[in-house]
Amino acid sequence: METINQAQDNIIEEFSSFDDWFDRYNLIIEYGNSLSGLPESEHTKQNLIEGCQSNVWITAAYNDGVVHFEADSDAILVKGIVAMLLNVLNNHTPREILDADLYFIDRINLREHLSPTRSNGLVAMLKQMKDYAMVFDAKYQ
Repeated sequence: METINQAQDNIIEEFSSFDDWFDRYNLIIEYGNSLSGLPESEHTKQNLIEGCQSNVWITAAYNDGVVHFEADSDAILVKGIVAMLLNVLNNHTPREILDADLYFIDRINLREHLSPTRSNGLVAMLKQMKDYAMVFDAKYQ
């Protein structure tokens, strides 16, 4: 299985082949299109991420020692961003998630190409995923 850093390095490599941010946005959208999403029944207030401009829902389950995330958004670009986070953090132990330095966000210059509200949403999504990991780490470790 791919490590968190290997997943980040793969994203960085993918983005490095595009100089134009229009092409990079298209790549983010492709990530979003690969996300299976969540059933409507999971589009609840409890799963909704506070602080996002768009609606973003994230769920997490703990199975066989790892955290499995699922997510959805009603905005195509945001769906791509959350898909990239899932690509990096999904199916890792709570401790690996908590200890992860998510350097890919800065290396692909994502933050500086997002509006302030989208950037705040990215922080909120990441915080929620780490919060899930913290709960599972406390409960199962």
